[in-house]
Amino acid sequence: MKQQVLKLMIIVGVALSMACSSPEEKENTGFVKVDKTQFLIDGEAYNYVGTNFWYGAYLGMSDEKGDRERLKAELDILVEHGVTNLRILGASEESEFENSLKPTILKPDGSYNEELLVGLDYLLAEMAKRDMKAVIFLNNYWEWSGGMMVYNSWYGDGPIVDPADGDWEAYMYQVAQFYKNEKAQEAFRKYIHFLVNRTNTVTNTIYANDPAIMAWQLANEPRPGRGARSIPDIPVYVDWVDKTAGYIKSLDSNHLVSTGSEGKTGSLDSMEVFVETHKSPNIDYLTFHMWAKNWGWFKADDMEGTFPNTIKNATEYITSHLSVAEELQKPIVMEEFGLGRDYESTEPSSSVEYRNKYYAMVFEMVENNEAFVGSNFWSWGGLGAKQHEDAKWRVGDPFTGDPPQEPQGLNSVFANDSSTLAIIKKHSEKLNKH
Repeated sequence: MKQQVLKLMIIVGVALSMACSSPEEKENTGFVKVDKTQFLIDGEAYNYVGTNFWYGAYLGMSDEKGDRERLKAELDILVEHGVTNLRILGASEESEFENSLKPTILKPDGSYNEELLVGLDYLLAEMAKRDMKAVIFLNNYWEWSGGMMVYNSWYGDGPIVDPADGDWEAYMYQVAQFYKNEKAQEAFRKYIHFLVNRTNTVTNTIYANDPAIMAWQLANEPRPGRGARSIPDIPVYVDWVDKTAGYIKSLDSNHLVSTGSEGKTGSLDSMEVFVETHKSPNIDYLTFHMWAKNWGWFKADDMEGTFPNTIKNATEYITSHLSVAEELQKPIVMEEFGLGRDYESTEPSSSVEYRNKYYAMVFEMVENNEAFVGSNFWSWGGLGAKQHEDAKWRVGDPFTGDPPQEPQGLNSVFANDSSTLAIIKKHSEKLNKH
């Protein structure tokens, strides 16, 4: 009799234990975690094909301000071709820049654009339906969404320096003063706190508890500055990365945190700076970007002559960053890479022969290196199209993947780029077999 009572007590105890733990376990499923150089979801390896879909929240706005039908159609196209990870904009600041987004999420008086935030809510809700993951960047070193320079101008560091005027070195140095602008940092943290704790108006889920989010990212391409005069500020930059990432983690234990760094090129061309930045225990994985044309490897007017050297330089750049990932025992993602349409055409019907070769090379390296857990091509233009002969974006135009300062259609992969989409889908199939 005692044995039967004991058995019954054990059964009841196990049942109660399961009943108590189930909700918590259910709540914590689906989040991306890190195990050395790998991403895991619920214990299973997570390797992905991704894209930059930075304007997703803009499409998610309601009524005529957004385009929710286009958003849903584009997400379906991406999933159909194996793209499951989207790098998206989670902050934009109102500015006087010549080439910058309008509207924006943050306003000079400290208020937020709720319509755009609802657009982000809607995007995340639609992504969750399709089992997609988001990497949300929270600031921008560059002017096209406002970014750090705007924080400086709002919080006592003088007027903006607009790179459209041609002085990129002055712009880049001045932007980096953001890291030591205490009032700007206070305002930035206030926004981080607000967004991480926001309740999605569509799903009623707090962002910090949403498995549709893979990671918070400090900024798009943060840099310690430009040139020799920025060298003394390197420790300030490294400290900013560590402390800001730590602050995010103090608010949200479910999600990963990454830098958004370009790698060596975005670290005063120093691999030591890149390593120091990513050593932080608050940074969960490494990021790097690769821009063959911007860095002088590839010439649009001599594609055949410069492409072999482009492949050589790209391979070396990727390999050097993979070595750091192995050294630090963290996963690594190349979350921006791209190439313009042939001859830098912006016509949707133009050839993408060299882009396709470039994508195929990158994807092969992802497939053949264990620490290389994913990539996000730049960028997704989907059903968008340039609206003007000069290919310039104007306020009110539909978005492509090219930000306002760049010719619309240049680096975008459109829904009718069937040859590129076939390469992307083939890569996804290979990656998911590993």
